[in-house]
Amino acid sequence: MNPRKGIHILPSLFTTGNVFCGFYAFIAALNDQYYVASWAIVLAIVFDVLDGRIARMTKTTSAFGMQYDSLADIISFGMAPAFLAYAWVLKPFGRVGWMAAFLFLLCAALRLARFNVTKPDIQGNHFTGVPTPAAAAVIASIIIAFENWFGTRVHPGVMVAVVYILAFLMVSNIKYPAFKKFEFRKRVSFTRFLIVILVLYVLATIPKIALFIISFTYILMGPVKLLIPQKPEENDVTNNVTHPQNQL
Repeated sequence: MNPRKGIHILPSLFTTGNVFCGFYAFIAALNDQYYVASWAIVLAIVFDVLDGRIARMTKTTSAFGMQYDSLADIISFGMAPAFLAYAWVLKPFGRVGWMAAFLFLLCAALRLARFNVTKPDIQGNHFTGVPTPAAAAVIASIIIAFENWFGTRVHPGVMVAVVYILAFLMVSNIKYPAFKKFEFRKRVSFTRFLIVILVLYVLATIPKIALFIISFTYILMGPVKLLIPQKPEENDVTNNVTHPQNQL
C-alpha cells in the first residue's frame, strides 16, 4: 500500500469502533463489570460486520483495510474474550485457567492469520474453522446469560471445556457458512422473509436469550454438518477445485 494514496475513512471508522469496544471490554473487566464487558464485545461484532459490508457496498476494500480489520479482531475477539473468561471464572484454576485463556488467544491469532493468506476463490461461501467473532460471541453470551438470568457464574471446569472447544474449532478445518452473499436488495422467498422477521423479533424482544441461542446454534452448525453425508456432485466439485491436475 502506498501511504500517499490515503485510506478509506468510512469502513476504517467502523473498524476503529471495533477496536474501541475491544479495549473498553478490557477496562470493564478490570473493574469487575463483566456484564458490560460482554456487551462491549457484542457491539464490537456489530462494528466488524458493518465495516466489511460497507467496504464492499462502497467498493472501498483495500489491503490496508483487511490488515486493520485483522488487528482489530485480535483485540476484540481474541484478547478481550480470553481475558474476560479468565477474570470471570478461570482465575481460581491458576495455571490451567490462564493457559486455557492463552490457548483461546493463540488459536484466534492463528485463525486470523490463516484467513488472511487464504485465496478468496478458495474461501467461497464458507469459513474454514469457526470465525473469531462467533467464538467471542459464545463467551460473551454465556457471561450475559449467567450474570443476568441466574445472578451467578458457570462452574470454572465447564468454562475451561468451552474455551478449549472454541479454540479447537477456530483452527479446525470444519466449514461454517459465511453469509457474505446475503443482500437486502435481492428477492427472497416468503418463507425466508418470515424467518428474517422472526429473528429480528426475537432479537428485539429477548436479546439476551437470542444472543445465547444464535451463537451456540452457529457453533453447532459446523460439527452437525459433518454428520450429514455430502452429495456425490459436491465431492466431485471439491476434488476438482483442490486437485486441478485431475481435469487434465
